[in-house]
Amino acid sequence: MKKSPNILLITSDQHHYNAIGAKDPELKTPALDRLCSEGTRFERAYCCNPTCTPTRASIITGMYPSQHGAWSLGTKLFEDVPTVSGILKENGYYTGLVGKAHFQPVASKKGMESIECQPTLRDLDFWRNFKGPWYGFDHVETARMHACEYHVGGHYAIWMEEKGFKNWKDYFEDYPPNAEKCARLRSDRHWKLPEEYHYTTWTGERSIAQINQAVKEDKPFFIWSSFHDPHPPYLVPEPWASMYDPAKMRPGKITHGEHDKNPEHFRKTQENDPEYWKHVTRDEGAVHGAASHLRDEEELKKDIAVYFGMISFMDYQIGLILDELDRLGIAENTLVVFTTDHGHFLGQHGLTAKAIHHYEDLIKIPFITRWKNRIPAGKVSEALQNLVDLAPTFLSVSDIEVPGIMTGLDQTPCWTEEKDIRKGSVTENHHGYRKFHLRSYVNRRYKITVYRNGNEGELFDLEKDPGELCNLWDDPSSLPLKTQILHEFMQATLQMEPERMPRIAGA
Repeated sequence: MKKSPNILLITSDQHHYNAIGAKDPELKTPALDRLCSEGTRFERAYCCNPTCTPTRASIITGMYPSQHGAWSLGTKLFEDVPTVSGILKENGYYTGLVGKAHFQPVASKKGMESIECQPTLRDLDFWRNFKGPWYGFDHVETARMHACEYHVGGHYAIWMEEKGFKNWKDYFEDYPPNAEKCARLRSDRHWKLPEEYHYTTWTGERSIAQINQAVKEDKPFFIWSSFHDPHPPYLVPEPWASMYDPAKMRPGKITHGEHDKNPEHFRKTQENDPEYWKHVTRDEGAVHGAASHLRDEEELKKDIAVYFGMISFMDYQIGLILDELDRLGIAENTLVVFTTDHGHFLGQHGLTAKAIHHYEDLIKIPFITRWKNRIPAGKVSEALQNLVDLAPTFLSVSDIEVPGIMTGLDQTPCWTEEKDIRKGSVTENHHGYRKFHLRSYVNRRYKITVYRNGNEGELFDLEKDPGELCNLWDDPSSLPLKTQILHEFMQATLQMEPERMPRIAGA
């Protein structure tokens, strides 16, 4: 009898696609490098939205944000939306989520209730009694914060207390936040929180525990090991905080004049004009990236050094998880996927962090698959991937029919037989109803971005202009190309439409 494969999804948060050792020798990631040597690394993988909630919801639903409903930060994935975890659970899988979820907003509202908000996050009695089921996961251990943020709580806080670390609140921002304490905790990027109580250690340890629980129950498993880093704030304990020398860091650069042909909000990132951003975002509220991106280079180098340290710390825990698969003798029958929810700017184009400028640095992501004797080892692929494809692919490798409501593509033939599945990839980005509702389409050579309102946009030839320095949107000689790519974009949009059920009658 054929045994269903285990599925282990490992994700980071806000991880630049080049920030792994296989791409950058300065970066120490032996576990991720091991996955690359034992599996396939995809060079052209994209997120379906460059913010957390929409993309994370797409990972488990196989639907685009405009379809599953959690279209922006500050929205909620409603519990009635079908999930890959729920379908796998119905088919005999042990399903677990450890780490960051972010399916819900940091505030609660009638009709849109959230448990990922304060004061609920610090109500440890609630979390002791809540471990699932949730979004199809049998067992959930989750926490919401990044670094010392006041969102801390949930199962992570319980774990710290069970470890005897009773004064954990001293190492995190107060709720409500206290500005003086916030500044003190973040001041030098070297977090005093001991490594053994860090949430990266917690995610690794509890992921291993869930793998062992599934083996104990003799069930195939789908476990999502969801690490919080390297998402800012840039803060990490020793020895990781000092692993990289800021003086040796190489921030990305802006090229003189590169934003001249771009929409106005690109140029404004290189000015100090808060009134402009206040005006263009007045109906959207908070929009990540809608501000000046001017940054002192020496400070940016310090940020990058800590960013790399956060990645290496996470990689160490990933190595322990991979070792546990070997120890249990289940590595050969376990599909492992490593990726992230979206990218990150480290100075490229004069930008930092995220989320309204659809350069490759933001929407392209690291993406590695390993399934021993099924997925080619040591291969680097240029085949297009999108995070919306994960759910249908996980169902396919488990011999479970993919429901029509999922609009991602089954990438199994691509991963195992090296057959290209995608002709293009779509990334949505929706913060509100004015300026920052945009979508991008990428094919093997070109990328185009359109906005809901106005006539601005971007068109880049990624083959001739891999640095995305020359926007062809208003170039008269590129009008035929623009027309062709817009037509492809429309075709891709039509092909994204969900089918809740097939047509069964003429009327």
